[in-house]
Amino acid sequence: MTFSIVARCPHTGQIGVAASTAVQAVGKLACHAVPRVGAVASQALVNPYLAYDALRLLEQDVDAGTALKRVLELESQPENRQVGIVDRKGRVAAWTGSENIPWAGHIEGKQCMIQGNRLVGPWVIERMLQVMHDLEYLSLAERMVRAIQAGAVIGGDRHGERSVSIMVFGAEEYPLCDIRIDDHDQPMLELERLFTLYKQKVLPAVLKMPRRVGVPACA
Repeated sequence: MTFSIVARCPHTGQIGVAASTAVQAVGKLACHAVPRVGAVASQALVNPYLAYDALRLLEQDVDAGTALKRVLELESQPENRQVGIVDRKGRVAAWTGSENIPWAGHIEGKQCMIQGNRLVGPWVIERMLQVMHDLEYLSLAERMVRAIQAGAVIGGDRHGERSVSIMVFGAEEYPLCDIRIDDHDQPMLELERLFTLYKQKVLPAVLKMPRRVGVPACA
């Protein structure tokens, strides 16, 4: 019931995760990231602990593929889960269990992985990947916004979309972009409105916020 992206920008090192679904509030439970570490989308029959545990492994510099293998080994219902991971070096991995609602699957791109279930067909994630590649000159946040919108336009979730999340981290602990639409009749139009406001007002303010990279944090 969700389509999502995990990605790393090869130019800036930014890490992001984005998702949309037909149910409420996709961001809190499905989208997870740690700056300078990686990002995970955990969806289908959601188990957030897959993301939490995978990110802890990525923090130890375990690669995305190994992290995915290790968290799935401890999972009691792997065939009901769907997971996408990108690590700090842009390596990606994904899992789509056999019990996911069709159409379900994932596709690997350049430092990104796109996955979805209960979609109208594989062309949804194929189109999203094309957009991610075609718009490499844009910021990671905008690339993911355009890819999510493209997935919805081409069919998206068979039950339509109600919620969207776009989250990107730069070098700092706080997010560079964090847009959440928890329940909306036209979430893609709302996403466009909020992303325009983000570029005009939020991003300039975020770029002026205090920075800690290279500075020891308080004990």
